[in-house]
Amino acid sequence: MWGKMGDWRLSRICDEFIIEEVNMWGSQFRAFLLMLGLAVFSEASQSAPYQITVLATNISDYGGLGEWSFAALFEAEQDAVLFDTGFKEDTVLHNVLHLGVDLSGVEKVVLSHFHSDHTGGLLILRKHFRPANEAALSQVYVAAGFFDQRATAKGVEVGPGAFASAQDFKAAAEALGIRFTVVTEPTEIAPKLWLTGPVPRIEEHYNGPAGLFINQDGKSVPDIIMDDQSLGYLTDKGWLMTSGCGHSGLINTGKVLQSIKDAPIYSIVGGFHLWQAGNETLDRTASWLEEQGLGLMMGGHCTGIAAAETIASQLKLPRSQISHAAIGSVITSELTIIRSSVE
Repeated sequence: MWGKMGDWRLSRICDEFIIEEVNMWGSQFRAFLLMLGLAVFSEASQSAPYQITVLATNISDYGGLGEWSFAALFEAEQDAVLFDTGFKEDTVLHNVLHLGVDLSGVEKVVLSHFHSDHTGGLLILRKHFRPANEAALSQVYVAAGFFDQRATAKGVEVGPGAFASAQDFKAAAEALGIRFTVVTEPTEIAPKLWLTGPVPRIEEHYNGPAGLFINQDGKSVPDIIMDDQSLGYLTDKGWLMTSGCGHSGLINTGKVLQSIKDAPIYSIVGGFHLWQAGNETLDRTASWLEEQGLGLMMGGHCTGIAAAETIASQLKLPRSQISHAAIGSVITSELTIIRSSVE
């Protein structure tokens, strides 16, 4: 009797031990699989190859609308960001419909600065794509100072888009369900996409037009657009730097990106306000870009074709690596240029 009972208890103890061991190893195995899955997901999210499509700039393709403005779409499998929204309210909307680009799945928008030629299309784009997706174009990133009120020397107020008042623009956007995030420092808004936030003026003080003023400590002072920010895409070859106008200075902006990750400035895209720059400025800019390893350039808007050609010539960039952006120009996820129908 005792022998059988002892054998039964010993067998049960062994069974429980085996089950406990299996459960322990099973838990560890499940944890290993979870960690492996997270690692694979992390690796995938870090790769984030974006395709960049120009949606607004001075030169149009056949059927598009060109204007003095800039907008571009960064699009990857897992995320997308619209950078700037053009000048006239319907320009980017016309161009995306013309190009067959659907923005209903794009939730994030970057406004490079308050100027109307970068903010004019936001509200109509939100209205158009909202019915398909309540979150479409609803998260808007602006740099600190964006909502500061500007005015001319005669006191005429100037705000974003078609608005005289910056607060009226903000209220109209929020009434459409738009949420603003004010960026004060370098911030990653999507995998490998970084906003500079306000750019310290070290190498260049100000690169842009004069004539507007802001109130600072009770005094009216010239506006040097401290809310200017750029978008950096960290590729395998280095930074791809996109600016709306580059009022902070190209070199200053590049140094902010390199403070995030010390990597070459491999590509510049968009407007850099060099169209009126003198030879000294162009030579200094080209020399710095050459030192940083620039290999690809898609200038648009206020960069100026002559200025872009000067820089490309000094760096000896082959024609395949330079584009004077037009509506529909593309930089692929492999960092090659697909030209629009008019380039």
